[in-house]
Amino acid sequence: EQDGEMSWEAVKARLQEIVDNENKKKPFSDELLAGKLREQGIEIARRTVVKYRQQLGIPAARLRREY
Repeated sequence: EQDGEMSWEAVKARLQEIVDNENKKKPFSDELLAGKLREQGIEIARRTVVKYRQQLGIPAARLRREY
């Protein structure tokens, strides 16, 4: 976390928000989620996204897909 710009809780909240609003037919991959967070000025590695996603109990993209 650089300069503690944002707490990990805030980042997780942002992550949850992105997942809640994604198109469930095309859920975002962890790499895409990291990209979305970067667009919002949050520098984050894909593996960190994976860790946070797991802590939030959000399944992987392929398990979130709805047909």
